[in-house]
Amino acid sequence: MTTVSLIVPCYNESAALRPFMAELRRVLDTMADVKAEVIFVNDGSRDDTLSIIRELAQQEGVRYVSFSRNFGKEAAMLAGFSRASGDYAAVMDADLQDPPALLPELLKAVREEGYDCAGTRRVNRKGEPPIRSFFARCFYRLINMVSDTKLVDGARDYKLLCRPAVDALLSMPEVCRFSKGLYEWIGFRTKWIEFENVERIAGETKWSFRKLFSYSLEGIVAFTTAPLSLAAFLGLFFMVGAGVGIIFIIIRELVYHCSVGGWASLVCIILLLSGVQLFCLGIFGRYLSKTYLEVKRRPHFIVAEESPRSPE
Repeated sequence: MTTVSLIVPCYNESAALRPFMAELRRVLDTMADVKAEVIFVNDGSRDDTLSIIRELAQQEGVRYVSFSRNFGKEAAMLAGFSRASGDYAAVMDADLQDPPALLPELLKAVREEGYDCAGTRRVNRKGEPPIRSFFARCFYRLINMVSDTKLVDGARDYKLLCRPAVDALLSMPEVCRFSKGLYEWIGFRTKWIEFENVERIAGETKWSFRKLFSYSLEGIVAFTTAPLSLAAFLGLFFMVGAGVGIIFIIIRELVYHCSVGGWASLVCIILLLSGVQLFCLGIFGRYLSKTYLEVKRRPHFIVAEESPRSPE
């Protein structure tokens, strides 16, 4: 019998947990040849998420891990993968934006069609603010242009991975994690299953525009050094421009005895160069800060409570 570990990160999802579990149970009941291991990861929720998960553990036999505080979805996913014992493992959001009904199709792709993994991607962003959708598409275009690791536009974290792929993810201990990139970096043949965007069943999104922007920077820094090359190119460009300007001023003075006057142009040049310098320092600082976080080697998360593993 095939065993599948289903990892469900939760942060303030008390309103969605019971409907999610009901829908997941309905789908699993149709998969007679599959044994499911459901692992809820409570990422420091401040509502009744943990108490509801405890009830589900007693009623449904699910497992759970609860963090001492909010460490972020990436840490929650890593905690789930590290505790997954199935032949396959998948991450699912508790808000039903990752439809459990796709599980049979995902499993069919890896068991019958020869794929190592099966991922999901949204074919549209219906229900999202237009400005958010615009910047999301810009991010995918940008990172695919500057990085060797290509991301699929609209890809969700909802992905079924074979055991070797899970082990590959766990072999990378980096603190600053960007799972969408890690999924693609480890390789393995992946089938993409498309679906229409589904709105949350309850609650509100935890991903503000600011958090999404920061997360996108995380992905760019993690999978390309192109911004560092950009800083070097800008420095070279303005150095050459300054050299040409100096030569022009010298020739003008020698020929016309009239050097360039006026403080306005000088102030504009100073502000421009200062802005470029600060921009380049910001790029260096971003990479340096990630290095600093990595060398401290702090744990990805701290577990405050965990359900006992059921005997085999």
